Amino acid sequence: MCLRDSLCEDRRAEKMGGMMAASLMVAGFDELGLSEDANGVLLKNVGISCLLSCDVNASHDGSLNLCLASDFMSRLIYLIAIVFAIPCNAQPPEGLQKSPLSTFIVPLKRVVWTSGQAVENSANLLKPKSGQAVLIEPDAPLILKPGAGVVLDFGVEIQGSLELFTPQMKSKAPTSVRIRFGESVAETMVELDEHGAQNDHALRDRTVVLPWLGKTTVVPGGFRFVRIDALKEGPEVQLSQVRAILQLRDIPYVGSFKSSDERLDRIWKTGAYTVHLNMQDYLWDGIKRDRLVWLGDMHPEVSVISAVFGYNEVVPHSLDMTRDVTPVTEWMNGISSYSMWWIIIHEDWYRQNGDLDYLKQQRTYLTALLKRLSTFVSEDGKETLDGMRFLDWPTYENPIAVHEGLQAMMTKTMASGARLCDILGDAETTALCRTTEERLRKHIPASSGRKSPAALLALAGFRDLKEVTANVLKKDGPKDLSTFYGFYVLNALAEAGDYQTGLDFISQYWGSMLDFGATTFWEDFDLDWTKNASPIDEMVPAGKRDLHGDFGAFCYIGFRHSLCHGWASGPTAWLSRNVLGVQPLAPGCVQVRITPHLGNLKWVEGTYPTPKGQIHVRHDKQPDGSVISKVVLPAGIEQVK
Repeated sequence: MCLRDSLCEDRRAEKMGGMMAASLMVAGFDELGLSEDANGVLLKNVGISCLLSCDVNASHDGSLNLCLASDFMSRLIYLIAIVFAIPCNAQPPEGLQKSPLSTFIVPLKRVVWTSGQAVENSANLLKPKSGQAVLIEPDAPLILKPGAGVVLDFGVEIQGSLELFTPQMKSKAPTSVRIRFGESVAETMVELDEHGAQNDHALRDRTVVLPWLGKTTVVPGGFRFVRIDALKEGPEVQLSQVRAILQLRDIPYVGSFKSSDERLDRIWKTGAYTVHLNMQDYLWDGIKRDRLVWLGDMHPEVSVISAVFGYNEVVPHSLDMTRDVTPVTEWMNGISSYSMWWIIIHEDWYRQNGDLDYLKQQRTYLTALLKRLSTFVSEDGKETLDGMRFLDWPTYENPIAVHEGLQAMMTKTMASGARLCDILGDAETTALCRTTEERLRKHIPASSGRKSPAALLALAGFRDLKEVTANVLKKDGPKDLSTFYGFYVLNALAEAGDYQTGLDFISQYWGSMLDFGATTFWEDFDLDWTKNASPIDEMVPAGKRDLHGDFGAFCYIGFRHSLCHGWASGPTAWLSRNVLGVQPLAPGCVQVRITPHLGNLKWVEGTYPTPKGQIHVRHDKQPDGSVISKVVLPAGIEQVK
């Protein structure tokens, strides 16, 4: 064959490669993430250069000889086999299920601290990185001499893992580093058992062996900061890249909130993100601690999920898992009020999503639980619950406050149970709940003067809302709040019509956490802690208090204190329901009331998720104080005036 003939054959082969490229795109090859043009170029090159490549030899007469016959056909058959194989996606072994969690790369934001001259090239870690160990690094790696350390900041709290990349070094011997994770800078700087630092639930302090020229993944749990130290008795450590991997559900923020107050907007987003991080395989309380499903914690979390994400399977999975591991003769999580929260959450969830079939699945357990609860009421109407008697931590050691709250909880639970059993057609349990509620209302507990139980009693109808607001809830401003039951204080203020005080409390109390470096909301917080305190995202200077390590109580003393706790996110739901003003009235949100309460805001806009689509709302305050609203409802949703 002459050179001219060989070139013509090459063109015919290239045309065949292009045809195969088109077939592969139709077959689904573009699922690999390549653009259409890139598919064509790639597959033409594959067809010509690889699959259809031929040996070019010089003939005895000096011409080029292209060996195409059998070689061409065999490669063509191979290419056809690929075409027909590609539509068959890779299948995992039978019996496996896909994780609901996705991962995202979080680049390093800042080098907070180094131990001195024994640390070299730390700034190079901040440069763009490939996420792949390579033979020749474009930048000099971080060098940690024996005993040297560095503290790094990823800029935001995450649930996930840390990835350490080691370069090619002269010695192939593995090296070791000590890793200390922290939700604050200070937490990375302490030893185990110092100021409450611990390895409970997830290891925050450990030694890790690193390979020569490779990547090591370290899975701690919840963190923002990490300290990396070379061992004092070990060799020098080199790291070419350090990055974090965020793990959470890849779901859209269907709800939204934006107003004339950027601080409130940031609080709304922070609450949404706090809950989002805790939406793991199940709905956790906190990503550092406890990484467990606590039913009481779930009520504010589910309220936020309804306002931000709408339906998500993590809620029924967590409700059902806890039900299935808790005999009805015991309390969920060992806490009587948490079994009551299970009932109240189900009513809220049904109102939001309208899934009657799911509600019916709860009937057997629900009715048995309500019957058991009814036995813990004396003849004179006083609750007599056993188990751990708990509302929130600040009131835990005050029996008067706890009784106040549990009396209100029992009353609200019986009212909720009656409505649910009526929907389920269970007349007997409905009547029992109503009778028990009536008996509970005969006993009015003594007042402890604490805000959390006072709010519950007012919401349950035991006390006048306006009187409680004036004499208890507003006393001393946002003091005596907890990040958990602060949600119910806000709800009571809204029911009393005092929305501006609710906005003020949100800005002053939850906003103060942001002022001190928070990117998620905390297990507990007290404004008094901030006096002469250092932000959590900086080293604590001499003469300053450590806002993380120096405070806390009960099970969250010092660094055991969780700085990403879902129960603290109530303001997100409150702002959507009361300021944006969207209140579901009927199951599945088929009827909603939209009543804005702007307080001193000039405008607010946002969206609210329903099973039928987003509700879009904007409210603008006029010079005379009136509000003009624009509402767009999805089909099938009725606005009730």
